[in-house]
Amino acid sequence: MKLPIYLDYNATTPVDPRVFEAMTPYFTQVFGNAASRSHSFGRQAEAAVLHARNQVAALLNAEQDERLGAREIIWTSGATEGNNLAIKGVAEAYAEKGRHFITQTTEHKAVLDPFKRLATQGWDVTVLPVDAGGRVSAKQVADAIRPDTVLVSIMYANNEVGTVQPIREIGAVCKERGVIFHTDATQAVGKLPIDVQADGIDLLSLSAHKLYGPKGAGALYVRKKNPRVRMAPLFDGGAHERGFRSGTLNVPGIVGLGMACEIAAHELVNERLRLSALRDRLQSSLKQRVDPVAVNGDERNRLPHVANLSFPGVDGTSLLNALDDVAVSSGSACTSASLAASHVLLAMGLGEARAHCAIRFSLGRFTTIEEIDYVVEKFAAIIPRLREEHGTDGQACAPQADLRPAT
Repeated sequence: MKLPIYLDYNATTPVDPRVFEAMTPYFTQVFGNAASRSHSFGRQAEAAVLHARNQVAALLNAEQDERLGAREIIWTSGATEGNNLAIKGVAEAYAEKGRHFITQTTEHKAVLDPFKRLATQGWDVTVLPVDAGGRVSAKQVADAIRPDTVLVSIMYANNEVGTVQPIREIGAVCKERGVIFHTDATQAVGKLPIDVQADGIDLLSLSAHKLYGPKGAGALYVRKKNPRVRMAPLFDGGAHERGFRSGTLNVPGIVGLGMACEIAAHELVNERLRLSALRDRLQSSLKQRVDPVAVNGDERNRLPHVANLSFPGVDGTSLLNALDDVAVSSGSACTSASLAASHVLLAMGLGEARAHCAIRFSLGRFTTIEEIDYVVEKFAAIIPRLREEHGTDGQACAPQADLRPAT
């Protein structure tokens, strides 16, 4: 076992050596522009891109085409760009049909902030509350849909607490009502079985670096039929990617994303079981050693590798500062530098005290049982000391002390 130990896989993942090996030739040997079809360098790059489209599509059960590639897969720089393209692109393309959108309170900022921008420009955005576990219901979505509703955007799984939304039921509601359904599936792709056909998903965003691929590469699934989704591009300059996303393609990154998806497809079932067992071992052991511990999120509907735990009487920032050889998080990577309480935990009805006591553990492909046991011992040594220094036995933000019903 090597130190430090990394348990922050929701922030980013290391590139799998198999992915790195697949990418390597496209930096120095097969370096052509995939749009330069007049010579072999460009055609080789194009062939690699087409193959990667099918690899991504296969993981999502999207339409595949061995000759042309899966044209429902649009390359992006990551899920933030994909979310912005899906939300703003649909807003502009369907402005004459309607100007109403639906999302929910615990979305990533890469979804909430684009909707905030649209709201300042005259669009109407309904933000649904979540229950104490962080879920919305299909009924909530159905009740919120209006004749002028164009898009529903509900994340597949939450980045902070791991809560998985009832995506298939929400997709069915959207199909029945003729509303486009987008999901930010950044944290779910490669960890859960995703089927865009059965789930009724019309737009899906993902990032390579969340599933052992390179940073700076991502994809947006865009349904081509039933319905054929229209979007206005965020920027212009060559009409690449069916006109949705111009720019020279990042061939090495795309190859890496494709390979990452292929590996995930083969290993998903076994890895899901392995990680959930490790996660449960971590959670139950911590409860035994440093009680009280509160679990944040829906334990029945949760990503297999995530545990968000509050340690009453210990401020999350103080705990992170005391961990010299364990990498965990007090929230999402995008907001963990902030001293503000997590908007996700507050939206779930947790008071600020319990939210400030929260730590996110996210396990991954290279996590071992020895690492889990080491982390438990580390926390068992640190938390009683911090509680003593703070003059509390943990009851100051005990699991139920500040839990209020979600609204």
